[in-house]
Amino acid sequence: MASVLVVEDDQFVRSALIRHLTDAAHTVRSVGTALEALREVAHFRFDVVILDLGLPDLDGSEALKMLRGITDVPVIIATARDDETEIVRLLNAGADDYLTKPFSVEHLSARMSAVLRRSRAAGGDAPPEAVLRVGGLSVDPLRRQAELDGVRLDLTRREFDLLAFLAARPGVVVPRKELLAEVWQQSYGDDQTIDVHLSWLRRKLGETAAQPHYLHTLRGVGVKLEPPGGGLPL
Repeated sequence: MASVLVVEDDQFVRSALIRHLTDAAHTVRSVGTALEALREVAHFRFDVVILDLGLPDLDGSEALKMLRGITDVPVIIATARDDETEIVRLLNAGADDYLTKPFSVEHLSARMSAVLRRSRAAGGDAPPEAVLRVGGLSVDPLRRQAELDGVRLDLTRREFDLLAFLAARPGVVVPRKELLAEVWQQSYGDDQTIDVHLSWLRRKLGETAAQPHYLHTLRGVGVKLEPPGGGLPL
């Protein structure tokens, strides 16, 4: 059971979502505007937010950015827009997943389950782990904090999960399928999802794909994290 916020201005769609989620034993609150959604997440704790983009007061993509300013709650975008550029922009802005309308309740349930599994695994009951150090980069899985040369990195939940997974395997090329399975908890998916999050993470590490310092992509193979110069301890 999860606590869900539905942000949808279409009353028919909203009622259908509420009915389905309630039948599945979830606790549901719903609003029809972006500003109401911001007030909700400021006052209540949710496990997941289902966010429509076509809101009457503010475009959902802008609402997503504002939500990310105050919470790291998982957000699933529900949109009629299927443009690839738009989807990439939403992932860059902090969306955890997206669904293109119309979608079935079974599809929604599957996506919600995957997002909730990732969220609970990230925050959950794992035993304390040692701080991971790769060059000037330190990653603390227990406190979910990362620093680069002593400066705290402001990472989203997914960015941290990706960085921590790679930092635990310094110098090892991790196949993309393994990243999808272990970080995204998906047996299949679009490589573009990985590329988007790698790009976002690179910016925060002060590097680019053309001039990598820590994150190195081997085309057609996978991704590895190693210190500048590749000097790993034996």
